Amino acid sequence: MKKSLIIFDGECNLCNGVVNWLFKVAPNDVFEFVPFQSRKGQSLLLQNGFSTQMLETVILIECDTIFTHSDGFLKIVSKVPKWKLIAAPLGFVPRTVRDTVYKIASKNRVHWFGKSATCSVSL
Repeated sequence: MKKSLIIFDGECNLCNGVVNWLFKVAPNDVFEFVPFQSRKGQSLLLQNGFSTQMLETVILIECDTIFTHSDGFLKIVSKVPKWKLIAAPLGFVPRTVRDTVYKIASKNRVHWFGKSATCSVSL
C-alpha cells in the first residue's frame, strides 16, 4: 500500500507539533511527511499547481487525489484509529463553516504558535 503524502510547513510550530503527534498516534505505514520547504515538497507543489513561496493549507495527496484545508485535515485525522470517531461527525459540518475556521487558524498559526528557523521534525 502506498503511503499518503502530507505536505506541511516545516517552519510552523503548530504544523510541526501536529506532525510529531501523528508520528506517535498514526500507524507507521500510513503517511509520508514532506516539508514544503524541502526539494521534494517544492517539486510536489509545482507538479500540482500550488505556490512554492508559501503554504496556506496542509496538502494530503492520496491515490492521486489532493485534499486541502479542512477536508485534508479531516482525512488525515480519520486515518488515526482512536481519532476516526471524532473526524467522522465533523465531516457533516458544512465545508464552508469548516474551511472558515481552518483558514482563520491557518492565517494566525505563526502568530499564535510561533515559527522555527528550520523544520523541527526529524524525518
